[in-house]
This record gives sequence, C-alpha cells and structure tokens, in this order.
Amino acid sequence: MDKTLVLLAAGMGSRYGGLKQLDTLGPHGETLMDYSVYDAMQSGFNKIVFIIRRDIEDEFKRVIGARYAGHVDIDYAFQDLKDLPNGFVPPADRVKPWGTAHALYAARNVVKTPMAVINADDFYGRDSYKQLSAYLDERSAAGGLYGAMCGYKVANTLSENGTVSRGVCEVKDGNLASVVEHTKIVRNQQSGVIESLLDDGNTVALAEDTLVSMNFWGYSPEVFPEIERLLNEFLAAKGTELKSEFYIPSVADNLIKAGKMQLKMLTTNASWFGVTYREDRDKTVSTLKNLTEKGEYPEQLFA
Repeated sequence: MDKTLVLLAAGMGSRYGGLKQLDTLGPHGETLMDYSVYDAMQSGFNKIVFIIRRDIEDEFKRVIGARYAGHVDIDYAFQDLKDLPNGFVPPADRVKPWGTAHALYAARNVVKTPMAVINADDFYGRDSYKQLSAYLDERSAAGGLYGAMCGYKVANTLSENGTVSRGVCEVKDGNLASVVEHTKIVRNQQSGVIESLLDDGNTVALAEDTLVSMNFWGYSPEVFPEIERLLNEFLAAKGTELKSEFYIPSVADNLIKAGKMQLKMLTTNASWFGVTYREDRDKTVSTLKNLTEKGEYPEQLFA
C-alpha cells in the first residue's frame, strides 16, 4: 500500500539557534531528516513530502532533496502565513505562521495516501515507523477517517540541557483519550523526579513511563477537511492574535472528544533524541556515530 511520510520542516529552531533541519549530525554529514527518510523507506513508506517555507526552498532542495533523487518519490508543500481558508486575512503585524496543524494543512493538495507526520528535527527510531506502517496497512482497508499516534515514555524523551515540551497522553482501551501540552518538563537534579513546571509556579510529578506525544502521528487523508474546519474555528476565535498557534495535538483532541475518530495508541520503548538545544548536539552526533558503528545504519544511507 502507498504511504507518505510528511516532515514538518518549516520552523527555524529558535532555542537551538539556527536552521537545525539542515545541520549535519551523522558521521558522513547526514541530517536527522536523512535518518527519518531512511527508516520510513525501510518500513514501507514510498513518498516523502517536506513542508518548508518558500524562503528556504532553494537551499533545502539543494542540500536535502537532492540526496533522495532516484530513491523515493519526493514532493514539497509550503507553509505560508497567508494560506488560510475562506479568504481570512492575518493581522498586519503577524509574522509567524500558525503552528504545526497549519503546516500540515499546507500539504492538503499533495498528500493523497495514508500518512505519517513527524518533526524534521527529531530522531524517532525505526520501531515507530514499523509500528505505524503496519497499523496504516491494516486499518486502511476499512477506509474513512482514522489515525494513530506513537507514544514515548517520557523518561526516554528528556534533554540534559533544559526543559522540553511534550504532550502528556491519557490512554483508554488502547486508544488516545486526550493529550495535554506541557511546555516545561525536566528531571529534577536533586530528587531525580521528572516534573512538569506549570505557569502558576506549581509542579506536577510524572512517572517514568508516562506516555507523551513526540509529534509522531498517523492519519488517513480524510483528516484534511477536518483540519480545515477546525482551522476556521480557530481563526474565528484567535485569528486576530499575533502569536496564537494551531497545533496537531489540538486537532487530535478535538476529533476524539467529538467522537469523530478513534486514534490508536501505539507505544515504543525507543529513545528519542534530537537537538532542542545547541548543547544537545554533541550527544546526538555521538549517538548517531555509535548506531552506524554497530551496523544499525549503513555508512552511506543513500549510496
């Protein structure tokens, strides 16, 4: 069955300090996206769609897109501040686009198959792609609107260099019941407890195996009309704000609570890693080098 990997690659990486999607972290100059594409291809995905900004198009295609020529079908979608339904016009002073769900909305005309949707600057591990690919193959026969999320144990998703933002998941009968964004999760260096630091100054302790969202989603293409509907509602409520954002977890949460979709909860023991902070870079480089030396990845991913 045809399946598409959608990579959200339009962000600048403000905490990291640069365009981290193009940072060469592997032993032979690979980016984290290269490993995502390789793992997806090994798991049965046969099309890649990059969601980027127009202003990085030429560099992105030269540095990234050219690597996959002849290996997999590639397409691009462009997140644009003004790409909004029903002729909605953004505030004159608004600079940033509208978040991850708005980025996915940009791919509505180029994605026609079941899909995985991921961040471009995270390493997820091949197990996640295999699980989601198998789910999409099995579920697609029934058709309609469906989805899944691969959840990670929060202990496997932390940075040693600062807080991280994670969607804390509630699971019921094997499906995602809700996902709530926690923007400041960190391991307390004194107690060793994983804590979510709340805006009111309080903290919430999280168990080591608490499942969290790392933005590893699976959807049927029927999700796009729902995204457009919810984007209209979002703009009606918050469209005049300069920094409001429309997130993929919010779309999932809305569809679940409205009874429009069950979202299968897949789980993995894999450890996430990435470059949330510049200080994360050395560890990521070392980890990728070790995985290559152990033979989990070839010396040249796309030779």
